[in-house]
Amino acid sequence: MNPMVTWLNDDERAMWVRLASVVELLPGALETQLKRDSDLSHFEYWVLSMLSEAPDHTLRMTQLAASTSATLSRLSHVVKRLEDRDLVTRFTCEDDRRATRTQLTEAGWHKVVEAAPGHVQAVRDLVIDPLTPRQIAQLEAIADLVLRQINPDAAEAAARVTERVTNHTEHHTEHHTDNHTDNHTQNPNSTPAAR
Repeated sequence: MNPMVTWLNDDERAMWVRLASVVELLPGALETQLKRDSDLSHFEYWVLSMLSEAPDHTLRMTQLAASTSATLSRLSHVVKRLEDRDLVTRFTCEDDRRATRTQLTEAGWHKVVEAAPGHVQAVRDLVIDPLTPRQIAQLEAIADLVLRQINPDAAEAAARVTERVTNHTEHHTEHHTDNHTDNHTQNPNSTPAAR
């Protein structure tokens, strides 16, 4: 036992017990809905969602790993599974033969569009709707602080994803005459907050 540790007081312990329970239970609840309704794991959906929001639906594997807070090893296994289902394709970068790009296929696009409404509804039911707008803003700030303690690079990646999707949504709101753009704007998978 470390005699120098500062033990949690009652308020800190009450918060931590609840947060630890959320960390344990929320991923399983989201996974259950996605598996049941779309035959996707939560991480598989996250990968497809990040690709759906990227320019040309394409990202380098290193970029995709940063966006999903995953190691390249874990991501490679998951991308291989998605590739076997014809949801993504991989190819060598023309400007850097050592790098690999992953692109969402048409089937992958349809899969993430199909999966998004049920997933977003689950996120709303479990997290968003019980909170007030002020609490949502507070939770965002708290999550960002904790994420920066755990992994500053992941926090920066999350900020970039949020900024990219905000700009993307504003752009497609202004240019909504294209049919493919209409579908993208109207489908909740274009907002990575519901990942």
